[in-house]
Amino acid sequence: MSGRFALFRWSPALTALPGFPGDQQPHWNLAPGGRVLMIRETQCERRIDLARWGLTPAWLTDLSRTPAHARAETVAEQPMFRDAFRARRCLLPANGFYEWRGVRKRPYWISAEGGMMYFGALWEAYPAGGVEYLSVALVTLAAADLRRPLLLDEEAQRIWLSTESSEPELLALLAKPQMQLRERALANLVNDPKLDGPECLTPA
Repeated sequence: MSGRFALFRWSPALTALPGFPGDQQPHWNLAPGGRVLMIRETQCERRIDLARWGLTPAWLTDLSRTPAHARAETVAEQPMFRDAFRARRCLLPANGFYEWRGVRKRPYWISAEGGMMYFGALWEAYPAGGVEYLSVALVTLAAADLRRPLLLDEEAQRIWLSTESSEPELLALLAKPQMQLRERALANLVNDPKLDGPECLTPA
């Protein structure tokens, strides 16, 4: 499962989007329950917001059950996700993500050419204490015996964010072959969820 990812370097185009935090810090070990940057489209304009990684619809009463992931195979039908899939889609920018494989669960760093990835995700707003907060769930695809984030290229990002996209167009994105990725075996330092520095990428 894609339970951790990193965003430690970003482009000028990303920082130019409305809402980009002026005090944004680099992160090498983002995990469910933490705050992540999300890109969404409002009034035909892209903007950035901070959101909690763990989808929290306004009707949810048990806040210990906020899913961090939505399976692409069922996202259009599951009650937890179907409304957001139709109307509240977003992107999570990243430099790469981590996978753990094998009996000993060796961590691997997964990245792409160009240094940036954009994951398909869903968002919801939820009220708490008179404030409206944002939350997200990462859409995942089957990858052998693992699951990986839905990766979207520039054209796919446009379709995913557009409020005009039809359900068949969106479902086609979920079935689209994924881009080629690079991988590197790592030391076990990243296993510590409290560690959030460049040493997370220490090679094995």
